[in-house]
Amino acid sequence: MAQVEPINAFDDNYIWAIRDTPKKQVWVVDPGQAEPVLSYLQQHDATLAGILITHHHWDHTNGVAELVDAFPGITVYGPEHSKFNGITHPLDAGDTIDILDFTLTILRTPGHTLDHICYTNNALCFTGDTLFSAGCGRLFEGSAEQMWHSFQQFSQFSDRTLIYCTHEYTSANLAFAAAVEPDNDNIRAHIDWVTAQRTKGLPSLPTNFGLERQINPFLRANLAHMCHHLPPHLTYSTQHPWNNFAAIRAWKDEF
Repeated sequence: MAQVEPINAFDDNYIWAIRDTPKKQVWVVDPGQAEPVLSYLQQHDATLAGILITHHHWDHTNGVAELVDAFPGITVYGPEHSKFNGITHPLDAGDTIDILDFTLTILRTPGHTLDHICYTNNALCFTGDTLFSAGCGRLFEGSAEQMWHSFQQFSQFSDRTLIYCTHEYTSANLAFAAAVEPDNDNIRAHIDWVTAQRTKGLPSLPTNFGLERQINPFLRANLAHMCHHLPPHLTYSTQHPWNNFAAIRAWKDEF
């Protein structure tokens, strides 16, 4: 059975490695750097079988060219119509791919970028910069409405489904979540757990949908009370269902 492990990159990125130990094969998700991946492969006496890209940003793609040079002919999956030109096999919503012993289905999740996709099955989701623990990606190219619609697709996953996002932003995201919901005991408890993990140098990820439905203000944006503590200069209306989401995202941008 393949396992998923983090490879640290930059200051707060995780390149997720999907490793099949008996086959000595690895796929990686969003390799913004090549060197940590090459070191990981050497450490585990493994070869790189392919790459999954969620979106075009440099900190998710800059290592691809060097890895392809080191392992010629490997598959690079990624979104159709992407600004990143290193994709060999473009994917769109509803496509399925087989990675070692995983079958993954593609979700289109525009918002952070217009080309963003997630790789999903019932057990796990590689969410890139769409969904973080206790947060979501900044809206660099898409709109709050697009991101809200992207988030609605996550309702199909069980509480046990694991979430592998690409940044260790959890502590900062939880500080914001506590400002949005100061009476949420689940947020306070998770702050304590994450603080202990990070103090030991351990990741806060993966998370899961059950936890995120309790602590993530963007997954909880449809709840009526979520904008009660909104700063006075930020407003929202009830005209559209994504208005709470947009108001909370605007607050996070300046938090």
